Amino acid sequence: MPPFIQFILRRLFTAFVSLIAITMLLYAGVMLTPPEARARLYLPQVNGEGQASQALVQSVIQKHHLDEPYLVQYSYWVRSLLTGSWGYSPTLREYVLPALLRRTPVTLELALYSLLLLIPLGLVSGFIAGWRPNQRFDGLFRSLAYFGTSTPPFIFSMVLLAVFYVQLGWFAPERMDVTTQLELMRSGFVNYTGALTLDSLLNRRFDVFLLALRHLAMPIMTLSIFYWATLGRVTRAAVFGQRNQEYIIAARARGIPERRLMWRHALRAILAPTLTTMAISASSIVTSSFVVEIIFVLPGVSQVIVKAMRGLPDAPASLGFAVYSVMMVISLMFILDVLQAILDPRVRDEVLKA
Repeated sequence: MPPFIQFILRRLFTAFVSLIAITMLLYAGVMLTPPEARARLYLPQVNGEGQASQALVQSVIQKHHLDEPYLVQYSYWVRSLLTGSWGYSPTLREYVLPALLRRTPVTLELALYSLLLLIPLGLVSGFIAGWRPNQRFDGLFRSLAYFGTSTPPFIFSMVLLAVFYVQLGWFAPERMDVTTQLELMRSGFVNYTGALTLDSLLNRRFDVFLLALRHLAMPIMTLSIFYWATLGRVTRAAVFGQRNQEYIIAARARGIPERRLMWRHALRAILAPTLTTMAISASSIVTSSFVVEIIFVLPGVSQVIVKAMRGLPDAPASLGFAVYSVMMVISLMFILDVLQAILDPRVRDEVLKA
């Protein structure tokens, strides 16, 4: 078997084992809640504590196997994962997986636009600052990067809301205003993917596309600023360490233009640390987007856990949200590991020698 295929299979096996271990730990946390408390989630219309209510509670416990041992309950839950329902959520009044999938395009849209903004900006700004240290641009970059890494996203989001929404009125929270939603319903707007920016282009509604970007502006800035600062600082440090290496000095002595030295020679040398940082940023930005969705009232995956945690915790929805988040991160990390093995010569050589 080719070494690269073996590398992919090892990564897949590691991802599978990690997923099993995490799901077992998550379900162990659910077992801390008494069966009676979990059963009453399925009976929101029953408020009394009489004999009839107790009988209904016991019937729900028997139906959903809530009094079985841990491994038995876990096996029933895993079976629901494999069949595609992920269990019935009494809070959402529907099965968990369809509820998550319906909200996924909004989360992916937010994460994708944030990555498209922060990766080029982080690489370019960090590269220029590291190549020309202690100059005006480097000083400005370090100040902004320090602000970005030291400001929590939820604090930065509050600042953006106060300035750009309350004071200036340039941008607005939520995915779309009510007037536009009603107009789209009347005009026969087709939701092909669930991602409003893409659907607006497919419907040839460029006005809706610009409006959708306007509503995404503050969430994208909130997500991007922290990870831009992290990627930029790592890139600056890597470039700063390479700019006076012997091969750079020799190439400069041969008369190679400075721009070519920067983007064709030094860039390859800093590929490994920046790829690692990009991988960590990409996986972290998916989970960070949940908090941003709640603050800016975006109908993404985070809405599932918000509804599930009202009152008594909704175990199926909470577990489904947690597993879905873990699967998204593990899948993304697997893809980025493979990309790093393809793009980074040092990692590729290690894979081929294995």
